[in-house]
Amino acid sequence: MTAIGIKPSTFLHQGLRLERTNNLTLFKFTDELGERMQTLLDKKKDDQLTPDETLELEAIGELDDIFSYINAVMMAEAANAHS
Repeated sequence: MTAIGIKPSTFLHQGLRLERTNNLTLFKFTDELGERMQTLLDKKKDDQLTPDETLELEAIGELDDIFSYINAVMMAEAANAHS
């Protein structure tokens, strides 16, 4: 039986903030979600994650990848607009 994952969108309501930087609005984690991710990473490093925490970390990590991609695209477009 395959475990059902957690959707990254689960964390959007309480884990997302927008940050204005150099005339860009970037997607960032709230301090709470960033701290939760770090806690889970530390537990993973110590091989102490529960199966539920593993799923949670995977979902937060996917959301981090999505934010990083979107932010990178917006920064590249802004740089091209100013060239």
